[in-house]
Amino acid sequence: MIKNKIMKTIYKQLLQLFFPTRCPVCDGLVAPYGEKICLACMEKLKLLTPPWCMKCGRKLEDEGELCEDCRKKGHEFIRGRALYEYGSVAASIYRMKYGGRQEYADFFGEEMGRYLGSFIRQMKPDGIVPVPLHRKRQKERGYNQAALLAKALGEHMEVPVYDKLVRRTKDTKPLKLQNPGERQNNLKKAFIIAENDVKLKTILLVDDIYTTGSTMDEMARVLKRHGVEKVCFVTIACGSGI
Repeated sequence: MIKNKIMKTIYKQLLQLFFPTRCPVCDGLVAPYGEKICLACMEKLKLLTPPWCMKCGRKLEDEGELCEDCRKKGHEFIRGRALYEYGSVAASIYRMKYGGRQEYADFFGEEMGRYLGSFIRQMKPDGIVPVPLHRKRQKERGYNQAALLAKALGEHMEVPVYDKLVRRTKDTKPLKLQNPGERQNNLKKAFIIAENDVKLKTILLVDDIYTTGSTMDEMARVLKRHGVEKVCFVTIACGSGI
């Protein structure tokens, strides 16, 4: 075990030497060397602070425990939390998803563990499951940013990651271009369980952005149909629900 950790450390140091890490905020080479974000850029990321919705984690604009969206409709998941205010991290998420900046996931996954760790431990997940991409999109992109986030978070929290448990069978249109009703219909039968016997009782879903919750709800619905009792989630940020 110790030998494996040493080898991983050496491997990461070699990667840093030949492929220096880019800052998830300014996208320049990280300064000082060895860090995962420029120290001068840290303050530009705005942590999502209370009060937040006790269901989805979105920042509350008025009094109460739930946001307007969660008051109007029920959700299949138990609870969720986001790390940052969307505006402070939107450009970073875009580059991570579409600009090939896979290394950002290490930083964001670790920060999720650092700032959302108490919430995650409270949920007591048996495993972490990233929101999957359809194989066509993953082939085009070359990776699934949610899977990279889940891997970094799992290592930080010492919780196993099951990135093959759920498969996306439907190549849905970009959800940001659809209203909530269209999203919900578009996601019906979009996910299947890839394993016959699901022994996990509590699952933590991981994705980059939470908007209306349609994706989380559909995944939770499918998982619960196969014996999972509780589903919660964490994301980098909360987008505005349409």
